[in-house]
Amino acid sequence: MELLINSAFLVSAIGFILGLKLMGKPSQAKLGNSIAALGMIIAIATTAFMVIGGAPKITNIIFLFSALTAGTLIGRYMAFNAEMTGMPQLVSLFNAFGGASAVLISINEAVIQTEQTPLINFLLVVGAVLGGMSFTGSIIAYFKLEKNVNISNLKLIKFLSLFIFVIIIVSLLMYFSVRFNGLSFLIFICAMSMLSLIYGVVFTIPIGGADMPVLVSFLNAITGVATAFSGLAFNSPIMLIGGILVGATGVFLTFQMCSAMNRSLRVVLAGKIKSAGSSSSSEMEIQTITPVETASLLAFSNKIAIIPGYGMAVAQAQQACFELQKNLMAKGASVTYIIHPVAGRMPGHMNVLLAEAKVEYHMIKDMDEVNDTMEQFDICIVIGANDVVNPAAEDDPESVIYGMPIIKAYLSNQVIVMKRGMAAGYSGAENPLLGRQNCKLLFGDAKESLSRILDEIKRI
Repeated sequence: MELLINSAFLVSAIGFILGLKLMGKPSQAKLGNSIAALGMIIAIATTAFMVIGGAPKITNIIFLFSALTAGTLIGRYMAFNAEMTGMPQLVSLFNAFGGASAVLISINEAVIQTEQTPLINFLLVVGAVLGGMSFTGSIIAYFKLEKNVNISNLKLIKFLSLFIFVIIIVSLLMYFSVRFNGLSFLIFICAMSMLSLIYGVVFTIPIGGADMPVLVSFLNAITGVATAFSGLAFNSPIMLIGGILVGATGVFLTFQMCSAMNRSLRVVLAGKIKSAGSSSSSEMEIQTITPVETASLLAFSNKIAIIPGYGMAVAQAQQACFELQKNLMAKGASVTYIIHPVAGRMPGHMNVLLAEAKVEYHMIKDMDEVNDTMEQFDICIVIGANDVVNPAAEDDPESVIYGMPIIKAYLSNQVIVMKRGMAAGYSGAENPLLGRQNCKLLFGDAKESLSRILDEIKRI
């Protein structure tokens, strides 16, 4: 029986690893996700089998299957009803559930355990602290992504964050070195959990809204580490492997996003954000263009680049964009999609949108693949992307995004930026590209504008 259980967990772990490997390529990501999900189903089923086979109380079995049913229904509802623009928020909520699970598992083990060892207790406390921080931190990140958090006294919040962090570290060192006389482990782990829940709030609040995707990835890594500690405490290889995979991928993704924005993780977590400046778009001479004029330019262009951003996700314009691409290619034009690593609100956001619209993977290029040849494009269509094409990142040391790698759309012969209005991007930085001679603005909803351009292209 033990061999069967261990074999099932081994298959599950292989499913996790293979799934992550396949997710590295857009063409195989869907298969990878399915394989990883199958691995999780096997792990859950095996765990349930162990509970039933262990002759527990009937109440435990009822609770197990009630929890599994509730979790499945809630997860399915949230996943199927989430908009593509809300993917970061959904990821943040799912990560919060993972953190809460780590806390509850550790406290539950402290309640039921009969034999206490310093090593097991240490692993349980660390798992609870990391899980609690991840839980409340992810909840605050969710509300900040929804722009529902507005705190003015950030200096006090930062002081509280440092103060609570010191208390947690000192308490851990004292408890496991000199021990508190008369203080039970259950009371200690509950106290540490409460402190970590508070710390997650004050740690997250000072971090800027534009850095929330980085923070969500970082907290995801923290949840993975908490799960790994729980796996060590329970001698569970599958929890250990799963936690290591989640933690490692979260760390790599966090540093990848920091690199894409040319910001260190220390600066992000410290909540250090430059002022966006006071320059006004009214100082720039803006050139506008109509859908009909845009269609004429596109009809006589040979090499076209499309740079999607969060505005495309908001307008749900990916299908209209794909239809435009097909018609342009039918007229002999070459069309390339250029994606910035942090376009949208999370890595891969634009790739998923384009895949949803059936855009072929070979047409999607990373920024680094085309930046050196941008002058070869006759026209660049920027759909709701602002910061990732902002030349101030290269030219203006005072800009909030200075030093961030960008797509060098300004090097193309003609740039058309599709925007609803003159509002700045997510960073709040003004975009001098909008005032350049080779740039024109097409105002309006991206989906409607693309549809009007497409209708005109068909008539040409």
